[in-house]
Amino acid sequence: QVQPVESGGGLVQAGGSLRLSCAASGSIFSITAMGWYRQAPGKQRELVAVISSFGGTSYADSVKGRFTISKDNAKNAVYLQMNSLKPEDTAVYYCHLYKDSGGGYWGQGTQVTVSS
Repeated sequence: QVQPVESGGGLVQAGGSLRLSCAASGSIFSITAMGWYRQAPGKQRELVAVISSFGGTSYADSVKGRFTISKDNAKNAVYLQMNSLKPEDTAVYYCHLYKDSGGGYWGQGTQVTVSS
C-alpha cells in the first residue's frame, strides 16, 4: 500500500509563494505519474499539474507560468512550487499518485489560503 503525505500548505498574501511537498511511503514501483489536484469550497476537484515518470509535465491553464511541478525519485517525492498566488488559488491541495494498472492513491490534503 502506498500512502502519500502532503505538507507545506498555509496562509499567504496575494502575490506570495508556497511550496507543497508530497512524500510517498510504501512500495511505489507501480506508480507511473504524480499529480496535484485542488478543491475549493463548493467546487469540484480539479487537476492542477501532473508529472510523468519521464519528467514530462502538464498544467491547468489557470496556473501556467505561476506553478511548477517537480519530483525527486530518490525521495519518492513530488513538489509544487506556487508563485504569484491569487485568492482564487485558495483550496485544499491533494497529491495523487497514478498506478500503472489504473486508479491511484490520494493524500489527505493540505489547505492553501491566499488572502487579498
